Amino acid sequence: MSTTLVRPRRLTAVLAAVTAAVVGVAACSSGSSASTVRLVAYSVPKPAYDALGKAFAKTKDGKDVEVKGSYGPSGSQSKAVIGGQKADYVGFSVEPDLTKLVDAGKVEKNWNSGPTKGLVSDSVVVIVVRQGNPLGIKGWDDLVKPGVKIVTPDPATSGSAKWNILAAYTHILSEGGTDVAAQAYLKKFYKNIVSRAQSGATATTQFTSGTGNVLISYENEAISARAKGAKLDYIVPEQSILIENPAAVTKGASDGAKKFLSYVESEAGQEIFAAHGFRPVVKSTKIPTVAGANDPSNPFPTVSKLTTIAQLGGWSAVNKKFFDEKTGIVTKIGGAG
Repeated sequence: MSTTLVRPRRLTAVLAAVTAAVVGVAACSSGSSASTVRLVAYSVPKPAYDALGKAFAKTKDGKDVEVKGSYGPSGSQSKAVIGGQKADYVGFSVEPDLTKLVDAGKVEKNWNSGPTKGLVSDSVVVIVVRQGNPLGIKGWDDLVKPGVKIVTPDPATSGSAKWNILAAYTHILSEGGTDVAAQAYLKKFYKNIVSRAQSGATATTQFTSGTGNVLISYENEAISARAKGAKLDYIVPEQSILIENPAAVTKGASDGAKKFLSYVESEAGQEIFAAHGFRPVVKSTKIPTVAGANDPSNPFPTVSKLTTIAQLGGWSAVNKKFFDEKTGIVTKIGGAG
């Protein structure tokens, strides 16, 4: 008799405990708004994105939002997302790496319809040299002289490599030269290349480790390396190209990802980019003192002859002319493989 009475009591106790546990978990889940923004980007702006993620977390919109980044060569990162890598926010070196995601149905077609036209940072191509500039490099023409050993990434994987090559090529055009003269220059330029890394960040690591005596790079990458203590100098040439870096959220991205993009595009976010050596896309951004710049109080000097992708006909025309796998100028010279 007693045994029959004990079992229901035990069963009731167990059911009560299970119910309490379930309610507790449900309460905990409903009371938490924690979310993760999966950021997939090219390697160069990692320090800036790390700082942006931390700053965003301190805002009302960023409360309980964690930004987790995956970084690598721009082209490779784009292919990874197309291939299935999960991403909420994508940031690339060049626009074609982003528009490939539009074609693949990963990003909305109107990604560039906002106030910054889908761009989150600017920069210019610079010439990085050993500390004290022992070769006396002043500009592009010095890079094709005997004894110059150039480090620059591979355009097959790296967006920064494309910017570097276009800057080298268009410096001839900006001085009134022809395409024939620009191609002749580029052939000489390539003969002096001693290393082609997969990404801009890897190229910088190779250079600071002793490879070559000239590095072609983003202005912000040179500034960042100097800020970290690298013994190098950089020259902002009179002729360069405006580097424009796009970003977007993917289809179905969380509100946290959308708010993070809005923060990146805000003056506060742009000031963080500027502090890491990028030229802000929002012109009203307050420019902070930038450690590592040639002049920290005036870190972004005016480039007298600055070419834009728009002036070259846009990325579709540029890719076809320079980087087409069969007919591109760079492909023929041997720089795309």
